[in-house]
Amino acid sequence: MSKALQEVVDLLDLQQIEVDIFRGRSPEGERRQRVFGGQVAGQALVAAGRTVSADRPVHSLHAYFIRPGDPTVPLIYLVERVRDGRSFTTRRVSAVQHGKTIFTLSASFHRDEPGIEHSDPMPVVPPPDAITPTVERLEKVFGPSVHEWYGGNPIDIRHVGPLTVEAERDPALRTARNLVWLRADGELPDDPLLHVCLVTLDHAMWFHGPFRADRWLLYAQDSPVARGARGLARGEMYTSDGQLVVSVVQEGLIRTRQDG
Repeated sequence: MSKALQEVVDLLDLQQIEVDIFRGRSPEGERRQRVFGGQVAGQALVAAGRTVSADRPVHSLHAYFIRPGDPTVPLIYLVERVRDGRSFTTRRVSAVQHGKTIFTLSASFHRDEPGIEHSDPMPVVPPPDAITPTVERLEKVFGPSVHEWYGGNPIDIRHVGPLTVEAERDPALRTARNLVWLRADGELPDDPLLHVCLVTLDHAMWFHGPFRADRWLLYAQDSPVARGARGLARGEMYTSDGQLVVSVVQEGLIRTRQDG
């Protein structure tokens, strides 16, 4: 496991300070002015999962980012045991800093059971080994200095299509669809919840089956609409053998600068 990946795994190892109360932290020497949203979502899901039996994996979550987080102080996660049913378990988590809630998460866990199965096929794309790593493509644009701010990424990311910077320079490359291969940069422990937390980045997610974050996953994204300073993005995540394992929906706030 790379050092960068180990640091991420360590961030997800929360300290339990009381029944259903957990404490998390931000990376040491964090340069961001705000806590990274994916970190809060991942830690909140860990807190929820710590109160659920291992035979009930998470199958969906809905997250709301309420206030910016402060990376210089700990994050306190309060877990509410909403329901423990025969098949489903529901948890609600609030992340608190400076006495105020900065984030809430609702997560549902479901015991495995047989049922009807169908799924969309994975898009036809080149395998990850045939795609140039993102850091090498960025180096062609920015030079060797790119390793100072992109090197040591805990996730190996390989874009099937153009990078954002490439599309910015060439409008003909712009598209509302994006295809990305990704995997954790190293072997991870056999903890299903950890693998889920490492891909927890968005506001609403559904988990359709087990997967490993340290094996290649294809993330297919598209944005069907943007209007009124808000943009909607959808995503589907596939294992390398074509199994659809995660669905994602996120609405983001996008404000453009008004010159003059």
